[in-house]
Amino acid sequence: MGAALGGVIGYERDRHRRPVGLRTHLIVAMAAATFMVISSQFVYWQHYGKDDLVEVDTERIAASVVSAVGFLAGGAILRTGATVQGLTTAAGLWLVTAIGMCAGAGMFVASAAVTFMGIVALTVLRRFEDKDDHLMRRRLTVVLGEQAKDIAPIVEALTSLGVKVSEVEYEKRLEDGKKRIVATFDVQFADKIGVPQLIAAVEIVPDVRRVVVQHRV
Repeated sequence: MGAALGGVIGYERDRHRRPVGLRTHLIVAMAAATFMVISSQFVYWQHYGKDDLVEVDTERIAASVVSAVGFLAGGAILRTGATVQGLTTAAGLWLVTAIGMCAGAGMFVASAAVTFMGIVALTVLRRFEDKDDHLMRRRLTVVLGEQAKDIAPIVEALTSLGVKVSEVEYEKRLEDGKKRIVATFDVQFADKIGVPQLIAAVEIVPDVRRVVVQHRV
């Protein structure tokens, strides 16, 4: 039950191309549910008698899960320049942990209700935020030959195509004994433009030696 409900949240994250998707959310929820079952049931498997002087804190394992998931969620938070991304996905991991623990405790109705509210928060309320799912974000690396003087023609080619350049990294270096200019751009563009059209617009700039396009969150 915990794995299934966590997978629902993960599927929504996968649809929006987030770095933490279906499998991670499913496994986190399933692990949380397992820890909850262990926490609530392990004492009965130790075969303690009623006269044994043993005290067991059944809440300790479950309480540790809540704090431990913070380290995992922290890995989903990415910083790009002045922009911090992944906070919603990190909160989603925290949410599926709670869902898994709820399911592990046998509270199936409550866990299903929380899953439904989580989906509403991630999908319906998303429309009230400044989110554009039709924008593609890529990291574009262009290597220019020794005849190139600057990167202005590259920027002009991108802006004329309707591409927004958010950050630029510029470097001069030697490759095979020849001077090269290596420029890296963080770009955003409408999905109707597409990566092939982006590459074609850059390739027509004189003295372009290599173009590399990488996915960016």
